[in-house]
Amino acid sequence: MKTDVVIVGGGITGITAAYLLVQEGFQVALVEAGKLLNGTTGHTTAKVTAQHGLIYDEFIQHLGETNARLYYEANMEAMAFIRETIDKHGINCDFRRQDAYIYATTPKYKKKLEKEAAAYEKLNIDGDLLEELPIDINVKNALVMKDQAQFHPLHYLAPLVQAIVDKGGRIFENTTAVHVKRGEELSVITREADIQAKYILSCSHFPFYEGTGFYFTRMHAERSYVTAIKSKTAYPGGMYLSVDQPTRSLRSANIEGEELVLVGGESHKTGQGIDTHEHYDALQTFGDEVLGIEKQVNRWSTQDLTTLDKLPYVGHLTSQTSEQNILVATGYRKWGMTNGTAAAMLLRDIVQEKENRFADLFTPTRFHADPSLKHFLRENFDVAKHLVEGKAESSNKEMKSLAKDEGAVVRVEGKRKGAYRDKDGDLHVVDTTCTHAGCEVNWNDGDRTWDCPCHGSRFSYTGEIIEGPAEKPLQKEEYKMIESFMGDRAGY
Repeated sequence: MKTDVVIVGGGITGITAAYLLVQEGFQVALVEAGKLLNGTTGHTTAKVTAQHGLIYDEFIQHLGETNARLYYEANMEAMAFIRETIDKHGINCDFRRQDAYIYATTPKYKKKLEKEAAAYEKLNIDGDLLEELPIDINVKNALVMKDQAQFHPLHYLAPLVQAIVDKGGRIFENTTAVHVKRGEELSVITREADIQAKYILSCSHFPFYEGTGFYFTRMHAERSYVTAIKSKTAYPGGMYLSVDQPTRSLRSANIEGEELVLVGGESHKTGQGIDTHEHYDALQTFGDEVLGIEKQVNRWSTQDLTTLDKLPYVGHLTSQTSEQNILVATGYRKWGMTNGTAAAMLLRDIVQEKENRFADLFTPTRFHADPSLKHFLRENFDVAKHLVEGKAESSNKEMKSLAKDEGAVVRVEGKRKGAYRDKDGDLHVVDTTCTHAGCEVNWNDGDRTWDCPCHGSRFSYTGEIIEGPAEKPLQKEEYKMIESFMGDRAGY
């Protein structure tokens, strides 16, 4: 099929970009490998804010005051767009204005918050340094950014999806984009069909096509965790984020008519954390200490990407002339509600060949010597370290000892394999070598996935790709249990 623009990725960036472009009269096709809004957008804590942790002092030091202010303005304009869109369509998405707080519990981070407050003054950001919080947390100090917001992202985006369809946009779920064909016409190659278009917008979590951009060397993936609780103590309002490590995040949420609190944090690089259940336990302990837990309603984890300089990559995929009409948006550092919306607005302007004052700030072809070079070397040293350690790692676990719903790295005839016995007792075995760069994946007990510690690829327990940059599934291994004639011993 042919269209003006094909968008890959059905999260907040892809849907917002499609919505904006159909309003301008473009023919748009949106393809999503799974279900719309079932990835990072569907698992976020959905804070709609320009307060993104300790970031503005750092941006001033490395990028200058002008760029730091532009980042703030891009996110504030995105928040304004979200508010206007909600009003325009009368969207019921539990949109609530809230003050956003970051807080320190140690002397070290108290000083960092003081520097961040000074950065707010330099950039003319409306914020105040405080000595205490409205919520019962013992802090050294805190910094508030007023009149921010929160919402339910799925309820917000569902009407935009309908508006896309009403304007003639075409949406294809369960359609995996695997490559780009370049020639007289650009084409997105999927397993089902080729889609020709003048512009290709890569809005998937990790770019489905990197060209010569080598994005896997310029970003790292982090997982974080959320538990939804019914609290014993009334929630005082506001959104809270610790600047100390490990991170702690709090916000209220109305889910199916019940007032809950989302307790988040425990960030770590993908594939490099402790047992997943320990992260959830730590959040539950924190929630109980601060608010008291009447019951735990749900819990989940999510993943996002951070770039070398902590600014998103949004714009032309590479500087190559042959790839000028391939655009990318990625690397939101867990602040995708405003960054993703700002990215969609920038992508629309590029397609329309309109100037956008944020284009240079977010361009993927940028490279700031400090901190980009330092982070590039550190991240790639980390990759090399895990590549070597993974190959040398040993395991004493045997497949036959796995209980139901248990997974582990095992050794079979001296070779490293990954095994999971499902709840029915069936065994699923994969080769643990990641198909992207050859690192060894680790078992994620909480999510029942195989996660790569090098570049953040994730696979199901059967080896299927959940998140890139890997493009091929893990190799499956076939093993059948052979019952021994001697007692209850068994082999494979």
